[in-house]
Amino acid sequence: MNEIPKLNLEETKKNIVEFVQDKVFQANANGLVVGLSGGIDSTLSAFLACEAVGKETVFGVVMPSTTTPTEDKLHGTTIAQLLGIEYKEIAIDSILNEFLSVTQIEENKLAIGNLKARIRMSIGYYYANANNYLVCGTGNKSEILIGYFTKHGDGACDIEPIGDLYKTEVYQLAKYLDVPKEILDKPPRAGLWNNQTDEDEIGMTYELLDKILYLNIEKDLKNDEIAEKLDISINDIDMIINRVKRNEHKNKVPESPKKTRMVI
Repeated sequence: MNEIPKLNLEETKKNIVEFVQDKVFQANANGLVVGLSGGIDSTLSAFLACEAVGKETVFGVVMPSTTTPTEDKLHGTTIAQLLGIEYKEIAIDSILNEFLSVTQIEENKLAIGNLKARIRMSIGYYYANANNYLVCGTGNKSEILIGYFTKHGDGACDIEPIGDLYKTEVYQLAKYLDVPKEILDKPPRAGLWNNQTDEDEIGMTYELLDKILYLNIEKDLKNDEIAEKLDISINDIDMIINRVKRNEHKNKVPESPKKTRMVI
């Protein structure tokens, strides 16, 4: 089987909503903060958050920078208005520039991109702490598995409602929940630097990535078996599986060595 089995969309929605409700209740929290990037993952997460706890207790934060496409910034605020949630737009460039001015090190595109994600994380947690809210993550399973997120940035959150959905499944559920077509039709992009798209960075389409991950993680096929089944180069399979292994640390609590006690 080359295709990932289709989701039971109603059951999936129900499971996610109940999961979010349980976690908010267990934490004795008052609601949820969601970062709104204008992309499909954050949009779906916001839709599900409203389903779970009600729009009155969901707070959205739109945090553009100079590399954020104008369309994405507008979509972030549009989604907040469509859902009827309270939201705030905060441009992060002044914070970023102050950091770069103070540190005075040579600019590095990847480091600056990750810094932007960590600034956004800090803002989200500030609002969460101030209101006794939880930070609602927006990561999907495909990106989590290959480490396509910033550690302690967009990867830092209290719950990941769509964290067990492959990217292609995110589209299925988003369409089912009537996420606006303009969100569904956009190329996935983080906007951490100019002209960036997710699939260019990953090196393949999400459709192909998800098939590789599904066959490896859930069907336990070896790399050569996946290459034969999908009729693609073994090098493509090796590249993704090595990336999964290389980035496992991003999903773990920082490790510590074992202590040794004196023998009495």
